[in-house]
Amino acid sequence: MEFTHKPVLLDECIESLNIRPDGIYVDGTLGRAGHSREIASRLTTGRLICIDRDMAAIDAARERLAPWMDRVTLVHSNFSDLERVLKDAGVSGVDGMLFDLGVSSPQLDDASRGFSYMHDAPLDMRMDASAPLTARDVVNSWSYEELRRILFDYGEERYAPAIAKNIVRMRETAPIETTLELVDCIKGAMPPAALREKQHPAKRSFQAIRIAVNGELDALPPMLSAGVEALNHGGRLSVITFHSLEDRIVKRTMQDLAKGCICPPEFPVCVCGRKPKIKIITRKPIVSGEAELAENPRARSAKLRVAEKCDVQ
Repeated sequence: MEFTHKPVLLDECIESLNIRPDGIYVDGTLGRAGHSREIASRLTTGRLICIDRDMAAIDAARERLAPWMDRVTLVHSNFSDLERVLKDAGVSGVDGMLFDLGVSSPQLDDASRGFSYMHDAPLDMRMDASAPLTARDVVNSWSYEELRRILFDYGEERYAPAIAKNIVRMRETAPIETTLELVDCIKGAMPPAALREKQHPAKRSFQAIRIAVNGELDALPPMLSAGVEALNHGGRLSVITFHSLEDRIVKRTMQDLAKGCICPPEFPVCVCGRKPKIKIITRKPIVSGEAELAENPRARSAKLRVAEKCDVQ
């Protein structure tokens, strides 16, 4: 078993959850089970529910979490279905939830999954291999306008119009089948100066297509709302994001849930009756230190935000 590499912001995540040995916790993005191992090892009579949409992660976790399986429940699902997952598990209240967003290392490292712009593979990018939509479908069947929109909105790619136009032009001759064919198409639409930048020219486009294939941003608001509703008083919600789009959604949703009265300032008394559902623990996101970055460069963009459930009367 490979546990030489620590998951992102491990110590900070564990500290943020305030784990009690008899508490109930959720790891909504199981991945390599690195965070789950640390949570489960701290439980005695408590319970950990691990969710992942990738069946390969669920299967691998049976071995990785073997010493603690008496207190672990593995669920193959999308975290956007959190409310149903908890109901099916017979859980009415949770003491802490962790969501480590983005692509897990095994998905990136397995070239056959089609997430990487560094290795040639069929265009796939599905986190759940049973899902119907693939990156090949998006690249070869979505319209120019749809491609331009996702490249700009999800990848923040400034050359989105040119890249979308080039994809449409190339697929008229033959379908774009592999990751490196797509990389060549992207490069062919960008000016020479952009190709000399430190960041790989296909990084933003691959991010955009992956988000579209997996509906990643669509899944966030229902997960966050359901997560807060399911937390017990004093329970913690900890979320790690890896790009600005995710972080913006998490930040704004937490801010909205932390708002109390929204009556106009000229009202002498509150008539809306709104109470804060959470209090934000991290006014600024927690980021990786130099030691972690030296060990794991992928942690450079990671941001951890933490909130605590209020006792709403």
